[in-house]
Amino acid sequence: MYWDKNGKECTEDTVSLVIQAANTRNIKHIVVASNTGSTAELFANKGLTVVCVTHANGFKNPGENEMSVENRNNLEALNIKVLTTTHVLSGAERAFSSSFKGIYPVEIIANTLRMFGQGVKVGVEIATMALDAGLIPYGESIIAVGGSGRGADAAIIIKPAHAKDILNTRIEEILCKPL
Repeated sequence: MYWDKNGKECTEDTVSLVIQAANTRNIKHIVVASNTGSTAELFANKGLTVVCVTHANGFKNPGENEMSVENRNNLEALNIKVLTTTHVLSGAERAFSSSFKGIYPVEIIANTLRMFGQGVKVGVEIATMALDAGLIPYGESIIAVGGSGRGADAAIIIKPAHAKDILNTRIEEILCKPL
């Protein structure tokens, strides 16, 4: 499905499409990027195991997380696992590219994935992060949901590999993305 818009306006349609695809394909695990938790909350009580991946602490302001403690607690009360960790497609490498004005291999991967759209890149990144954290099973297809800013406008069926083997990741299907 190709959306003729991007961002928040696509969220409800993306969530519906993901739930339908998960049920049709017997996929049990959803990984969703959500800075505040509002997008992740839309997947609650749908019979799926949901992992919400937030921005890392310090992403916006040093020492801070964009998700409030209250929102994190609400998600956990809905049996949504919340993961906050270093972004696998930037992390420490960004310090070098910013300081030395170069580009490094992980950033090449990220920028190549962005050719398919920001949400597709985010989907690969969060699936890898959730796998490395042990929050989704190894070797299984899952659905990863990302976006272009706020909300969700992209979803992929992916069999992620651990970060140390990221080139073995397989994007099996792009369910939706903006044109």
